[in-house]
Amino acid sequence: MSRLTIYQDNYTDSTVISNRFIDEYMQAANDAQLKIYLYLIRMMSARLGTSICDIADTFNYTEKDVMRALKYWEKNRLLTLDYDENKSVIGIHLMDFGASPSSSVPPQIAPVPSVSVPPAAPLASVVPIASKFPADQSEAEQAAIPAPETYAKPNYTLDELKTFKSNETSSRLLFVAEQYLKKTLSANDVHTILYISDKLKFSEDLIDYLIQYCVERGKKDMRYIEKVALSWAEQGITTPKQAAGLAGKYDKSVYDIMKALGRYGTPTDTEVSYINRWIKEYGFQTDVILTACERTVLATDNHRFEYADSILSNWYKAGVHHKSDILPLDEDYRRAKASSRTATGNKFNQFKQNDYDFDMLEQEILSN
Repeated sequence: MSRLTIYQDNYTDSTVISNRFIDEYMQAANDAQLKIYLYLIRMMSARLGTSICDIADTFNYTEKDVMRALKYWEKNRLLTLDYDENKSVIGIHLMDFGASPSSSVPPQIAPVPSVSVPPAAPLASVVPIASKFPADQSEAEQAAIPAPETYAKPNYTLDELKTFKSNETSSRLLFVAEQYLKKTLSANDVHTILYISDKLKFSEDLIDYLIQYCVERGKKDMRYIEKVALSWAEQGITTPKQAAGLAGKYDKSVYDIMKALGRYGTPTDTEVSYINRWIKEYGFQTDVILTACERTVLATDNHRFEYADSILSNWYKAGVHHKSDILPLDEDYRRAKASSRTATGNKFNQFKQNDYDFDMLEQEILSN
């Protein structure tokens, strides 16, 4: 897989945030944009590897959230994204603060650094996003993706919050939210609900359904509720019926499997194809799939769907139908493994036997 780098004009051996960033950029940026920009600087300064997927997992965002934040900072000229001939992202160039963000000179797409980059320059590996976010999207495609500032979260004043809380409809909504969340709402909680109502244009009924939807899935954190609301807004959801239709696209077992593999949010088409294969083609019950997921999580942090698929494929070929069928396979595997390590003493086994751990080999293959 091709690699890309994060690099900047001036390097210091520490994580340093410019005062200009705090004075001129921080107030207008939302939480996701701030976190991802600071995370890039941190990883670059420490020479630590990362990926778009890792960033998304670290902050419980989607990869689309990460790309949206990167494009926001590119628009504000704090970084540029490098692309290859296939229009895939292959580099992130953190810009120097020397150039004014209001400059009329358009940002230049810097080439991928090679020998021209000083050896001491910090590098952080990032997995490219392929052509899912091409640089030359059509006008229709670009229009379908909301501009970063469209849903930017305002900094409401105390008077605005007070007015919102005193409104009869809002007051009723806040009361219902407290009942769902089983807590007294903080100022930040009220701020988020006002944002969802004011900026995302959610109706009282839709906000009611949104909070109920998240709580039923064990998510009471207001940041999570806000991310779901933003996702719905981007998909044009305006009524509880539409939201229910979106939520009902996948049954509960799909989300249980996603959660067991450490994945949250709406599954991708690839992830759904794996799960459909396990359920529909292989005919496995959820408890069998969850057992494979548990073993996957203990074995690897990367390529978990691929790893779980290899386990379930082997079980399918071995005729597993129920969870109770797995134990005999485990016993057979342990006996075969122990037997392979026992020298037989014949002339064909006088040489030193290779002691391969095939589970470890499989894990290494999947992680490459």
